[in-house]
Amino acid sequence: MSARRRTLLKVIVLGDSGVGKTSLMNQYVHQRFTQQYKATIGADFVTKDIQIDDKLVTLQIWDTAGQERFQSLGVAFYRGADCCVLVYDVNVLKSFDTLTNWHSEFLRQASPPDPKTFPFILLGNKIDIDGGNSRVVSDKKAKEWCASKGNIPYFETSAKENIDVDAAFFCVAKNALAIERAHDIYFQPLPEAVVPEIEERGGGCAC
Repeated sequence: MSARRRTLLKVIVLGDSGVGKTSLMNQYVHQRFTQQYKATIGADFVTKDIQIDDKLVTLQIWDTAGQERFQSLGVAFYRGADCCVLVYDVNVLKSFDTLTNWHSEFLRQASPPDPKTFPFILLGNKIDIDGGNSRVVSDKKAKEWCASKGNIPYFETSAKENIDVDAAFFCVAKNALAIERAHDIYFQPLPEAVVPEIEERGGGCAC
C-alpha cells in the first residue's frame, strides 16, 4: 500500500521577469521550448508525476509573475509550499542581485515552520546564450551566494537546450520529500487522542 501512496509537493518558482521561469517549467513538464516571450500574469501552475524510491510524487509547480506589481499576490500562493526554486539569468547581473530579496520575501510571506531548514534551490538559467561568452555572473559567485544562505543546491540550466532541467527538478522533489518525511517522523509519536485534528488532515496539509 505504501508504494502506491501519492505525495503532493507544492513548488514555487521565483525570480525576476524574463529569467526563463516559464520556459524551464515547460521544458521540464512538456519537453518544449518557444522563443516567444510572454510575461506571466499573476500565477499559474503545472503538474508532473515522478517516482522517487517507493513513492509516487506529484509536483505542483507554481509559476509566478516576476513583475513587482504582482508580488502582493505572493502570500496566497506561497503558503503551504514544500520547496522554492529561485531563478536568475547568468547574463543579467540585476537578476542575480535581486535573489536575496526574493529569498527573504518568500520566507516572510510563506512563513514556513523552520525557515533555516526550508528547501531552496538556485538555478542559473540561459547558459546557452552566446556560447556562454555573455555571462556576467560566474559559477563561483553563485555558489558563494548559495553557501551564505545555508548551502542551497545550485544548478546551471538552459531551458532552450534542456541542460540540467530534469536534474534540477528531481533535486527539488528529493529535497522537498526529505523535509516532508522528517515532519512525518516528528509527528509519529504523538498519541492519536491528543491531536485528532492532525490525524484527520493526514498528508493533505502539505499543499
